Amino acid sequence: MSPTVDPAITTALHLDSSTAKMHPHGHSTFSSTFKLTGTTTTPPGLLATFFIKTGTGPAAETMFRGEFHSLLSLSPFHLAPHPHFHGPLSRDPQTFFLATSFLDLSPSAPGPGVSLARKLANLHTTPAPLPPGGDTTPMFGFPVPTCCGATVQDNTFRASWAEFFAQQRLLAALRAGVRENGADRELEGTVGEVVRVVVPRLLSEEYLAGVRPVVVHGDLWGGNCGRTRGGEGEEVVFDPAGYEVGMMRMFGGFGREFWDEYERLVRRAEPMEDWKGRVKLYELYHHLNHWVLFGGGYRGGAMRIMKELIAEYGGGSDVQGDRA
Repeated sequence: MSPTVDPAITTALHLDSSTAKMHPHGHSTFSSTFKLTGTTTTPPGLLATFFIKTGTGPAAETMFRGEFHSLLSLSPFHLAPHPHFHGPLSRDPQTFFLATSFLDLSPSAPGPGVSLARKLANLHTTPAPLPPGGDTTPMFGFPVPTCCGATVQDNTFRASWAEFFAQQRLLAALRAGVRENGADRELEGTVGEVVRVVVPRLLSEEYLAGVRPVVVHGDLWGGNCGRTRGGEGEEVVFDPAGYEVGMMRMFGGFGREFWDEYERLVRRAEPMEDWKGRVKLYELYHHLNHWVLFGGGYRGGAMRIMKELIAEYGGGSDVQGDRA
């Protein structure tokens, strides 16, 4: 049976409440998801379909606000569903919703291919908007916090990409992981070594000359992309968090056809000999974040990557195990 649609949703989407019907649809680890259909009041009588997420508490409010603005930033690239509205429900102000356009995804679509590669190439070569407030200097960040899974990400703008990634991704994930899983001297010391030695070596302006802010998806893996039904289908992405290749390679799902087309359009940044190291460093963040979200199983992957990075770029640093 269709749940009664909250007035906040029908009002925001200009739907006739007497025709609005909402049914569970899809799956999300961190929210409830629905397909909403109904006829519009403005203009009158048109059949409309939307995708709705709901969640309870401040964490859901932050998550949906971040996703709304992330989807808005992706809209010009025809890459993701269009966000329509987010906010609290009328009947329960502690429950929040996000409404987007509905994507009718094919359940048996092939893996990401050429069209998605072209869209991402366009996204990754377009300068990001300037920070709000009239600053004319391009900076790294995003106007609101976003979530990678359930992890809230601090996106405060910084002029330095190395500082942003070290402070607001690696060290932030470490702090969150210690809160969730308890102190871990070996892991804490190794993350500190990566931040102190590897990040400046791979990401500072001295080595990565000309790095500039662009809009990225931020949580792109095979489960966050798909193809719509009908004809050849349109390749799309969803669930943005707002370094792309590290996550894409962590779980795979992007075949040779995709990478050939993407790398034809987006040249690997100099110095090219460090490209694999940078990708590994970006992947590290997602291993740490999975440790935050799911516990110790991902700790080993994070430690392996960090030891490899320190051995390659640490300039003689030696990572030891637990010490008394």
